[in-house]
Amino acid sequence: MDFSSKLLENAVYEVSQLPGIGKRTALRLVLHLLKQPEQRTENLSNSLLDLRSKIQFCDNCHNISDTTTCEICANPKRDDALVCVVEDIRDVMAIENTGQFRGKYHVLGGKISPMEGIGPQNLKIGSLVDKVKKGVIKELIFALSSTMEGDTTNFYIFRQIEGLNVKTSTIARGIAVGDELEYADEVTLGRSILNRVPFEGSLRQD
Repeated sequence: MDFSSKLLENAVYEVSQLPGIGKRTALRLVLHLLKQPEQRTENLSNSLLDLRSKIQFCDNCHNISDTTTCEICANPKRDDALVCVVEDIRDVMAIENTGQFRGKYHVLGGKISPMEGIGPQNLKIGSLVDKVKKGVIKELIFALSSTMEGDTTNFYIFRQIEGLNVKTSTIARGIAVGDELEYADEVTLGRSILNRVPFEGSLRQD
């Protein structure tokens, strides 16, 4: 792709580094920005800079937040005894959109994946086990995607808390095997949360 401007070429290159954005789409987006008022471009730039410099992670659940304690963890109406274990912020957003869950979350930051060099030590599993040991949590809901990596992570956590006084369950298989939560429709995901099954039962079914 030939460019008449090095500035244009650099902008297209940076935008094309975003997931799912090819160079042609990046060019279209950059040219669109050039047609907009300069203030709009500045607003976009400032919002991205603020995101990188000011974003925090909740000390309790590791969710992305503007403060050290996210709004969900700070909400006294949420159930401290019910914790949903998810991979990342996108899963929190997907479940929240269903309006069916009133507990709290624990964001692992990924899934165990030896092929990608991600082990338990790279995830927020230790802090989850520590919370369970404190005895406040009565039920953990495993809401990772139904992939080999998701199932492996669920089982690893299950073994770490085995023997502790906590109930474990997993979302019902209304979510197709291999699907990510963020792509599930709200009705299906909501029903999967409400119709969750004991984790040990899911092991026997497999």
